[in-house]
Amino acid sequence: MNVSMRERRAVAELIASAALLLTLAVSFPAQAHVGQDDIAGGLVVGFLHPIFGFDHVVAMVAVGIWGAQLGRPAIWVLPVTFPLVMALGGVLGILGVPIPGVEIGVAASAIVLGAMIAFAVRPPLVVSGLIVAVFAIFHGYAHGAELPESASAVSYAFGFVVATGMLHAIGILIGTIKRWSWGPALLRVAGALIALVGVWFLLPHLTGG
Repeated sequence: MNVSMRERRAVAELIASAALLLTLAVSFPAQAHVGQDDIAGGLVVGFLHPIFGFDHVVAMVAVGIWGAQLGRPAIWVLPVTFPLVMALGGVLGILGVPIPGVEIGVAASAIVLGAMIAFAVRPPLVVSGLIVAVFAIFHGYAHGAELPESASAVSYAFGFVVATGMLHAIGILIGTIKRWSWGPALLRVAGALIALVGVWFLLPHLTGG
């Protein structure tokens, strides 16, 4: 399948913006002098952080599944938008900019994204991109707020952005089952399960447990 020039340009602009955000992160005063161990350690910790947070995993995989379910250009735009905006959220978390209800936002992302898949909702690309972007802020903030003191902020951010991209790719791979007759129904079941996982993570925040 050929990708249109417009789609290529949109993806290129998003990638360029992500690179700009990561470049700006280099200017953090606290990271003016870091050693190679700090950089390597930050990269590893940042990469593992999303993978070992199941609430993050289900939401990031859901982005890939939803994108695949929607088809082009969403299959590329959503998985690029999420890490892009998540990087911005990570900067806010590292700087300690207050954002209320971060954990609730992370849990709600699984509920909403799972519901989008379960009900095969097909909003305009701008709307689906906005939904993904809003939740990416919460996920990025949660990662950034837990930056280890000795780690490089840049390598840490790069690590969790790469891990996020891999989880999106897994979601896209799962989403390709829609090609088979039984695939769309199975994807909707997967979406319902993702939403239920989100509810499970949300309940403790609502009940104070």
